[in-house]
Amino acid sequence: MQLVVARIGRAHGIKGEVTVEVRTDEPELRLAPGAVLTTDPPTAGPLTIASGRVHSGRLLLRFEGVHDRTAAEALRNTLLVAEIDPDERPEDPEEFYDHQLEDLEVVTVDGTVVGRIESVAHLPAQDLLVVRREDGGEVLIPFVSEIVPEIDLEAQRAVVDPPPGLLGEETGEADEVGGTDEAGGPGEAEETGEAEETGEAEETGGSGANGEAGGGAAGPGRESTR
Repeated sequence: MQLVVARIGRAHGIKGEVTVEVRTDEPELRLAPGAVLTTDPPTAGPLTIASGRVHSGRLLLRFEGVHDRTAAEALRNTLLVAEIDPDERPEDPEEFYDHQLEDLEVVTVDGTVVGRIESVAHLPAQDLLVVRREDGGEVLIPFVSEIVPEIDLEAQRAVVDPPPGLLGEETGEADEVGGTDEAGGPGEAEETGEAEETGEAEETGGSGANGEAGGGAAGPGRESTR
């Protein structure tokens, strides 16, 4: 199967180097010298990586046959696509490729069906499973072991143990305090509720070390790699 691993940015210098936006957690494997990549659009490739280096925090690549700034600039915005074995697995058993997670059935620990994984969102703090619910709605589930304790690829199932409210359960209550006037008739309704904001955002994730779905957790984490 095909996997987008990078997008070519602007030319760097005059010798054919380009900046790249990395879209894989395994750049040392997918974007290594000698790697042959197809492209989108197809007319730009295939491209063979001649060399790579990190400069000011960005990866720079040079391709065989691309020797000057003009040729490098012509590749701008081209997507680099790698061919991977669909049965390939990351070395870490807690890591999974995006394509392995997509379309898995999601069930709670008590067997309730939630929906199916539509995609994996890779955020700086953690990865999120984008789950399409059976009613057509969407829910985002943090891909951490506390919430997703089991991924069973053979059964094509992800088991989740969601905290209250994650799946959209209604937990709020509306209380009305009424009164009566001295004559015993209905009095005016008196509102006595207060709104108190106590929520805080807590980041518990980490980025994947090397894959198609990169995610982590405060405790033992799951990881997705690209």
